[in-house]
Amino acid sequence: MADTGTETHIEFRGVSKTYDGRTMVVQNLDLRVRRGEFFTLLGPSGSGKTTCLMMLAGFEVPTAGEISINGRSVQNLPPRKRGIGVVFQNYALFPHMTVGRNLAFPLEVRGVPAEQGAGRVRQALEIVRLEGLEDRRPGELSGGQQQRVAIARALVFRPTLVLMDEPLGALDRRLREEMQFELINIQQTLGITFVVVTHDQEEAMTLSSRIGVMHAGRIVQTGTPTQIYEYPRSRFVAQFVGSVNLFEGRVEERAPDHVLIASEKAGCTLAVEHVAQVAVGAPVAVAVRPEKLVMAHEPPGHEYNHIPAIVDEVAYRGGLSIYKLRIATGHTLHLTQPNRDRATVQRPAAHDAVFVSWHPASGVVLDS
Repeated sequence: MADTGTETHIEFRGVSKTYDGRTMVVQNLDLRVRRGEFFTLLGPSGSGKTTCLMMLAGFEVPTAGEISINGRSVQNLPPRKRGIGVVFQNYALFPHMTVGRNLAFPLEVRGVPAEQGAGRVRQALEIVRLEGLEDRRPGELSGGQQQRVAIARALVFRPTLVLMDEPLGALDRRLREEMQFELINIQQTLGITFVVVTHDQEEAMTLSSRIGVMHAGRIVQTGTPTQIYEYPRSRFVAQFVGSVNLFEGRVEERAPDHVLIASEKAGCTLAVEHVAQVAVGAPVAVAVRPEKLVMAHEPPGHEYNHIPAIVDEVAYRGGLSIYKLRIATGHTLHLTQPNRDRATVQRPAAHDAVFVSWHPASGVVLDS
């Protein structure tokens, strides 16, 4: 199993990057990745996540700041001497070489004897479960098999760190889900530190022991998948990672274990048990995930967090249904409900009048 203790494997200290001297692609980045972690940089296109990966790999040079691996600065160390395996989005396999030759190439570059290299190629193929395909060329393999070859090539010289740039982006949904669990198994079995870049929130949540959410060249929040999803600190994180209902308002009352927030959008006072460091009168937003909302034809028995609504639309998605609800203030809420029972159970339909409610512990206060 991977050792995800407190030992720092990678450190960015004040790292910035600009290509034109004006626009900062990465801004004053401070980040530590622990040894044995599966760490994911998650963010939209243009957020700077791939640039961070390329600087760590040595393919780009920081404009300012320093990057260390195992406590040693790699500022002047070329990529081939950093001991890093890299998996690119397009796999970057040599089409004219067999699978075996693709895997042997990085060993030859590092001066590994042929006999020893052959053993390592066999071991790498066993790890990704491609034994017996040494003599095939990449064009004769499926997308999932090519992806595994790329992973095997990154592992064949036994690095302590593997970097992946959108590694599953070229696969269809079914293969992508299968390979997510393959990657987890490989990483945990070998105990190697993995750093992955993706814009796919579900992929990041599935793969990662820890996530760093990037926006406009900065990491705006780090944490476990549960921390990132359940307790976003900002409006950006709440909206980018999953779906969310946002209610703007002002803090009306503050107690040790909850706050009351007057919200014109909700048309009522909201109670939130997740207490941020906000003062009475401060403008805030309350984030509530769609699956936290409860829908019923009768009003609930508690005082706070219940709003009358009309069902505008219903989308059936197999395992769950998505409801678009219109409340009295004219705003729209989104609610998801698992389809545990079949159609014998009557569910709210379009144009039904309902009440939407949620527990005070289900909301999160975001500082505006």
